[in-house]
Amino acid sequence: MKDVAERCGVTVSTVSHVMNQTRFVSPETRRKVLQAIRELNYHGNAHARRLARGRCDFLGLIISDIENPFFPGLIKGFESAALEQSFDLLLCTTNYDPERTRGAFRKMVENSVSGVAVMTSRVDSSLADDLITHRIPSVFLDAGPARAFRSNIQMNYAKGACEAIAYLYNLGHRDFFLIAGPQNRPSHQALRKAVEHALFERGVPYRGVEGENTEESGAAQTRRLLSERPMPSAILCSNDLTAIGVMNELAKAGHRVPEDVSVVGVDDIRFARLTRPPLTTIRIPKEALGRLAARTLEEMRTSTRPSGFERTIDTTLIIRDSTAGALEPAETPSATVSASAGVFA
Repeated sequence: MKDVAERCGVTVSTVSHVMNQTRFVSPETRRKVLQAIRELNYHGNAHARRLARGRCDFLGLIISDIENPFFPGLIKGFESAALEQSFDLLLCTTNYDPERTRGAFRKMVENSVSGVAVMTSRVDSSLADDLITHRIPSVFLDAGPARAFRSNIQMNYAKGACEAIAYLYNLGHRDFFLIAGPQNRPSHQALRKAVEHALFERGVPYRGVEGENTEESGAAQTRRLLSERPMPSAILCSNDLTAIGVMNELAKAGHRVPEDVSVVGVDDIRFARLTRPPLTTIRIPKEALGRLAARTLEEMRTSTRPSGFERTIDTTLIIRDSTAGALEPAETPSATVSASAGVFA
């Protein structure tokens, strides 16, 4: 930076202001400084800048599994919003491994990131508390109420679930089967409750099992279902990967989708529109979720108070060709169905 200043006949602080856009510099001086930077092939020392600030110019993002097609859209939205704030992205994955999760949080603290979005479940509360101890703003997904230095984004599963159940119900479906996600994750608990409530309001019982959010799990649960009778007319899945596994296994067994069985997923990953038939699904706006997480961190960083924020993001039903009218539309059960009418294995 001193060499650049000497080349231009300006002070080092002027070069700094041009590079960091922290103060007005006349257009002519700015032009000379930028030309000298190019000629000398100068690059700023990001590490030194972070040391001077006491906080790095990164926003952290912790996700579960980079291979899960849910996350690329979320990462894209988060990074775009971070770049708009002049921040780079520090990305860590956990693969649902506790030790790896601890390492991800440790990396965020060691790098003094300016904020962290934790878009994964199965996080030990002590790890979240460590961020608060170091006064690092954080935002979590479906992880309980906001508090100091910690915000929460609540996914409104009820909206999309109600739309899906109402749509299937109006198509004549009365025999529902739910393949839920792991019930030790708050997000999947919330989705299951939303589906149960929508069915309960219509007096419709259901059967269900707990799956693992993978194609393999969807296929395995479908094989189990095929060994039982009667077959449901509609299968709701915890995510699109599960639904893809379900449809593949149904096709192998000679069952047609949607003529024999309607299938609904959750997430609206890119592959959902490429399946045969294209998958009806409850869309989670992944890019919007990523952008909301980054913007929430920005609000926390610039707020005069350390309190966190509560945010909500809606889900919505996307209708494609994996759903159709029931073969024999049934009548609504006349008896009142209790809230616990679902048979869940």
